[in-house]
Amino acid sequence: MKNIAKDVYQISLFPRNAINCYVIEDILIDAGIRSSSGTILKALKDKNITKHALTHAHADHQGSSKIICETLNIPLLCSEPEKEFSENGNVVTEYPNSNHIISKFQKQFWAGKGHLVSETLKEGDQIGGFTVIETPGHSSGHLSFFREKDGVLIVGDVLTNMNLLTTKVGLNEPPHLFTADKETNRKSIVKLASLKPKILCFGHGPVLCNNGELEKFVQKSGLFY
Repeated sequence: MKNIAKDVYQISLFPRNAINCYVIEDILIDAGIRSSSGTILKALKDKNITKHALTHAHADHQGSSKIICETLNIPLLCSEPEKEFSENGNVVTEYPNSNHIISKFQKQFWAGKGHLVSETLKEGDQIGGFTVIETPGHSSGHLSFFREKDGVLIVGDVLTNMNLLTTKVGLNEPPHLFTADKETNRKSIVKLASLKPKILCFGHGPVLCNNGELEKFVQKSGLFY
């Protein structure tokens, strides 16, 4: 577990930071794939975790949620639009092609079983010292989490900091195969860029200390804010 900022930790679940989850104060954000539970629980053994929140209910974020919540006896939180998928485990429903071979693979091998959602989160809510930011597009109810005092941003999958095929580090829009609405997600990228974040924590890719990279990416991609 890597300390990113005060009370913020990254747990890398795949080589090269290909899949990550985070701890903010006493809250676990995301939970990797189904086989990630052992790694996560080992990393959390000296932490007092009281809640588990999801950026969104895709297989590489909710995979271990049920096991984690039941093992630690903690509640699961997500946005209202993600509640159904978090509870029924139908994690590829919103994919543009849920019958694609990769979609089927994720559903069969990565996705965890659904778990009861105890509380839903919305824009402006406070959790673990962070403000909830609604960032739909990659999924209909995707959330990001921002701490204004030091500019730490839990991005989720609004952006990745690696090419998921080559694993080359760099800012990218999330793959279209897994993104419900590309144009809406692009608006969410602009929304996050407007916050002027200083430290970006991604679901996929290494943490980025932002020295203008996000602003350059937005401009290069033809996005404006």
